[in-house]
Amino acid sequence: MSQTAPTPATDTTAPQDEADVIVVGAGPAGSTAAYYLATAGLDVLLLEKTAFPREKVCGDGLTPRSVKQLVAMGIPVDGEGWIRNRGLRIIGGGVRLELPWPELAAYPDYGLVRTRYDFDQILARHAVRAGARLLERTNVTAPLVDARSNRVVGVSATDAEGRTRHFRAPLVLAADGNSSRLSIALGIRKRDDRPMGVAVRTYFTSPRHDDDYLESWLELWDHQDGKKVLLPGYGWIFGVGDGTSNVGLGILNSTASFQKVDYRKLLRRWTQNMPEEWGFTEENQRGPIRGAALPMGFNRTPHYARGLMLVGDAGGMVNPFNGEGIAYAMEAGQIAAEVAVQALSRPTQQARERTLLRYPQILRETYGGYYTLGRYFVKLIGNPEFMKYATKYGLPRPTLMRFTLKMLANLTEPSQGDAMDRLINGLSKIAPAA
Repeated sequence: MSQTAPTPATDTTAPQDEADVIVVGAGPAGSTAAYYLATAGLDVLLLEKTAFPREKVCGDGLTPRSVKQLVAMGIPVDGEGWIRNRGLRIIGGGVRLELPWPELAAYPDYGLVRTRYDFDQILARHAVRAGARLLERTNVTAPLVDARSNRVVGVSATDAEGRTRHFRAPLVLAADGNSSRLSIALGIRKRDDRPMGVAVRTYFTSPRHDDDYLESWLELWDHQDGKKVLLPGYGWIFGVGDGTSNVGLGILNSTASFQKVDYRKLLRRWTQNMPEEWGFTEENQRGPIRGAALPMGFNRTPHYARGLMLVGDAGGMVNPFNGEGIAYAMEAGQIAAEVAVQALSRPTQQARERTLLRYPQILRETYGGYYTLGRYFVKLIGNPEFMKYATKYGLPRPTLMRFTLKMLANLTEPSQGDAMDRLINGLSKIAPAA
């Protein structure tokens, strides 16, 4: 992909198009950041290229990490459209194991399911109630770069009427997703040494719609070149509570077979082998099979450069262990907002820049070692023999699987905790935060 030339910051901007901070993208990362920025009293412009509500490819499952963020923001999670789950049901190697979410002081002991069709809208409207200014159908096309300082000082965008507008702010947050046009324009490319995944999903009318466990299938078998191949990834069945189930699969790029997979056909074959009474049939399918990339383990860095902060998928913040992105997008949005608030209060540009450079440092300290472990894990499960051994000998051992759940979902007490917590936290600390 050719690098987009940044738009020079030389022309005038209408006063209503100026702000303290511009946030590009009103997904979980952008809306969370906008909420915390507005709560701190900053003037925030939140620019979203589509209009709400909108489709978004996702499993719709929210682990206790995500629930914690929603509760902290004051978003009600007990009303219509929210369905609670008690834990994770794991299926593989002939074993069916139900693992409740761990009971921790740091996180709630339940998860949620909410479709992304309106989940992002809920977060964006919450940011607006806090004071953020949301502009929908505003497609950001390039950063505005000051010729003298070589810093990003705003963005160029096409608004809902098709007009080109220039929005200006001393700081821009790129929460514009995996493709991140702003990052590419500044030459911040994806890293080839980080894992990438692909997720595909659809919905089925199903009696399993009110399941109180998230369900994960650890064995994905496909037929390639006349051979039965075990793929590095997992399938899921998440009850949405509205008469439908979200059914999908995620595949990692840790084997050569990654490039050969037709994910949509694989999902169809997988669901065709499900019990007939579950209703995962073509006539019960609601909407097409949709797919999206899962940028994992900080696959785009640096997370701050020249007045631009990367948040969420734009910075490759999906957990390599389990493909979860929403929790980390929201957490990073809060971290980015807190750093930005402190930076913009500093009296000099030098002091502001020194504070902004803390953002990537905090991310590395918080997630770096854990994501390194995740990259090792991705390589391991890319070995079919390891996967066969793990499902055969690991799944029948509940204590080991409880440890695995804590590790994969990143659910531990930050201090104190039990032996499992201390081991996971210790491994994350000693792993290099590259």
